[in-house]
Amino acid sequence: MQTFDFDRPAGRQGSGCVKWDDIHYDDLIPLWVADMDFAAAPCIQQALYRRWQHGVYGYEHVPERFYRSVMRWFEEEHGWSIAREAIIPVTGLVPSLNALFRELVSPGDQVIVQTPVYNGFLSSFPNNDIELVANPMVYTDSRYTIDWDDLEQKAALPKTRMLLFCNPHNPGGRIWTREELSRVAAICRRHDLLLISDEIHCEVTPMGIAYTPMGTMDEIKDRLIVFTSPGKGFNLAGLGIANVVVPDGALRQRVHHALDRGMVTEVSIFGVTALQAAYDEGKEWLQAVNEYIGANYRFLCSYIHEHMPRLGVTQLEGTYLAWVNHSAFPYTSAEVEQTLLHQYHVRVSAGTFYSSDGEGFMRINLACPRAQLEEGLKRMIPIFT
Repeated sequence: MQTFDFDRPAGRQGSGCVKWDDIHYDDLIPLWVADMDFAAAPCIQQALYRRWQHGVYGYEHVPERFYRSVMRWFEEEHGWSIAREAIIPVTGLVPSLNALFRELVSPGDQVIVQTPVYNGFLSSFPNNDIELVANPMVYTDSRYTIDWDDLEQKAALPKTRMLLFCNPHNPGGRIWTREELSRVAAICRRHDLLLISDEIHCEVTPMGIAYTPMGTMDEIKDRLIVFTSPGKGFNLAGLGIANVVVPDGALRQRVHHALDRGMVTEVSIFGVTALQAAYDEGKEWLQAVNEYIGANYRFLCSYIHEHMPRLGVTQLEGTYLAWVNHSAFPYTSAEVEQTLLHQYHVRVSAGTFYSSDGEGFMRINLACPRAQLEEGLKRMIPIFT
């Protein structure tokens, strides 16, 4: 069995990465943007090195091995049988989502989103003159649930065309249960809505809670589009590789047309290589990194309980993103973000970055060496005691 050193600093400062070099403080502790401060799995590094050694990086077809790797991974790891023809490789979620909006809904139409939610969703609405209809989640006992009555009412609105879903949920940390997914699917079917499910965080399950793909809900397959990617779980975001999975053939034709028009299907040869290595050889590394992130979450909970007990920590099921409640303090989320950044050189994400329903929260990235997380938390003590 291999061992992996997640305590080793990644040395990313000065490398041009967004997380470390967007703000220039020599002692910056960045706990914000959703990528990991861990080197990719050795099997991925080795596969990329072998591909690099070839020396020719021209246009290439996506090989059949790529599709087999995706199909085998989701069948064996998540019990989801995906047909070869249902898989469409793309460069990433956000540009593909914008392309789908342009094809599948019209200006002035409404799309439902559970808020607070990933900021990449939010920017897609004004870009395409689509109206966001918020279905604010219910926050009880440090855990989010769906407001079912509100969702039903908004699904019935005459201009509602689609539900944009997030599983696991960013930033709420939920891995939705099979029962919840079935209920969502039933509402979409009852009101003739398309369902786009962002499942790119599906491999990040640090608390051992199993992720259930929306694609296993048979009742919604004729109107379902699912995004998957190894980018989050295997820390490959910079390689630009994801998949759009569309089980229904008629809908798939429309999706193909949209993605081709949006020019998001020309994927990188290095992204293809990395995905194959991740899904074929990376399981042991993924298990280890999930265990480490889970330990970081437990450390954060313990540290906050001891040193900043007026903060609240949302229960984490999926993702490596802690959602911390600071509403007991008289600061807005923006004030917390700016004070921590410019006075204490710790960068977190303000809750309002994920809609106004995130007010009173901040998002903290747990995918970093323990010492880095501890130093960041230590610097927060003066404003939260």
